[in-house]
Amino acid sequence: MTGYSQRPLRIGLVGAGWVTQHHLAGWQALSGQAEVVAIADPNADAARQRAQAFGIAAVFDSAEHMFDATPLDAVDIAAPREFHAPLVRLAAARGLAVLCQKPLASTLDEARCLVADLDGRTRLMVHENWRFRPYYRDAEQWIREGAVGEIVQTQMTLYSSGLVPDAQGQLPALARQPFIATLSRALVTEILIHHIDALRFLLGDLALLHARLGRASPAMRGEDRAFLALQTRSGAPVSLMANLAVHGRPPALADRLTLVGTRGTIELESNALRCHGAQERELTYDMAAAYQQSYTGTLSHFVHCLANGLPFETNPIDNLKTLELVEHAYAGTSSG
Repeated sequence: MTGYSQRPLRIGLVGAGWVTQHHLAGWQALSGQAEVVAIADPNADAARQRAQAFGIAAVFDSAEHMFDATPLDAVDIAAPREFHAPLVRLAAARGLAVLCQKPLASTLDEARCLVADLDGRTRLMVHENWRFRPYYRDAEQWIREGAVGEIVQTQMTLYSSGLVPDAQGQLPALARQPFIATLSRALVTEILIHHIDALRFLLGDLALLHARLGRASPAMRGEDRAFLALQTRSGAPVSLMANLAVHGRPPALADRLTLVGTRGTIELESNALRCHGAQERELTYDMAAAYQQSYTGTLSHFVHCLANGLPFETNPIDNLKTLELVEHAYAGTSSG
């Protein structure tokens, strides 16, 4: 490994919340390349449970204690967003490579300040895993191969009944991740940030032309529906529409995507990715497996780039472009 020995990378995980089960399953899939040797979380019970479930040797009540007591090569930050920037700085001061869950910081200004402060002092990658879902990797490859020609129109939708009461009167979206209800910036910052990044991965840099956000559910503090009108560098229109209270749709989040090209069309619907036109193709996916593969793929990219001295796809400078579009969505203004 460039800058590392041939032994597995020693990873410290910061955070023991819901999402870390997927982080840890991904790290287990990379056995022989990397190993989580310690976990830190102020919730000692949660940290111990994760440690027992995934065979982690050491448990700490803070990242600082973990860094002091355990030799590490890299840190995987999966703590709440308000702790991201200070944790990244703490890890960078110890010379550790960092993988930090999205968003990089609580605000765009804070993220910009963090990136400027680091100034290349450590390897930092943002854990933005949506673009590592296998169907988006396959769609990007089809585009790159010229299967549909130049993309002239794009539509992505995310419709869910997660905020429609079920038979028991529960809201499935909040039963799964109750913290979303407390966010003043909810749907775009927490969920559509993924879709914006995936669209940037597929189409290149985007500009926001118009945004309209709204809230219907009284259980939510922030927005639960959104419409974003964007365009590519070539001027091709891109529509992103989402709503978490759509009757008739399943509560689970499921993307629909249509990419219209000059020689063909790519469509993602349900578990199928299809290419129509001169190069007819179709792939189907186990969507539960694809969800976990997005985490494993993100971690694998991090390890591979560290090993070979390569740039990260979701490096901080690239991620700032996604964060800028998120910020413009709340301002409702053009990004130029």
